[in-house]
Amino acid sequence: MAYGFMDIARTPSVQAAQAEMGADHLWTDFSGHREFNRFSDQEEAFIAEQDTLYLASVSETGWPYVQHRGGPPGFLKMLDDQTLAFADYRGNRQYISTGNFKASDRACMILVDYPRRARLKIYAHVETLALDADPHLTNRVLDRAYGGKPERIFKLRLQAFDWNCPQHITRRFTEAQIATVAQPLRERIEQLERENASLREKLKL
Repeated sequence: MAYGFMDIARTPSVQAAQAEMGADHLWTDFSGHREFNRFSDQEEAFIAEQDTLYLASVSETGWPYVQHRGGPPGFLKMLDDQTLAFADYRGNRQYISTGNFKASDRACMILVDYPRRARLKIYAHVETLALDADPHLTNRVLDRAYGGKPERIFKLRLQAFDWNCPQHITRRFTEAQIATVAQPLRERIEQLERENASLREKLKL
């Protein structure tokens, strides 16, 4: 039966590796449908919360390259249930991903929610657009409050996606997440300090 992501990933060499490890039956005998070629509300909510992603491309020499991209939560926009886009801001100016996408528009992305230990894998075709190519799209994906210098828009057409298991994902929290959790503790400490100061003043009387 169809299993969209693995239909792409399960090349002959991958099948051989699975057979060698005694795992090929998990995929050859897979019963069910997991085409996953359209995002649901679950993926939309997940993507809207992410502030980082890992983007893989392949050069014409066959070497893969993985690039980190980040920004404010929700910098990766879902345009519809098969299309994503984000503004590509200036970095170290190596332009490896940008160049690779000229040779091949195929990409794979991984988004990880470390606190919840959730991981979303996405196969997509990438279209590179100038900032003035589609003003409506540019306005939709740019974050005017973000300090980076935008250079282009990456528009991604979904091919297939899949959710990974949470094994071996270590929980990590952002500074903002820690601050939110710690806020009640800070408020309680401030309250106790005020009470303590008040009691000291009474003892002086």
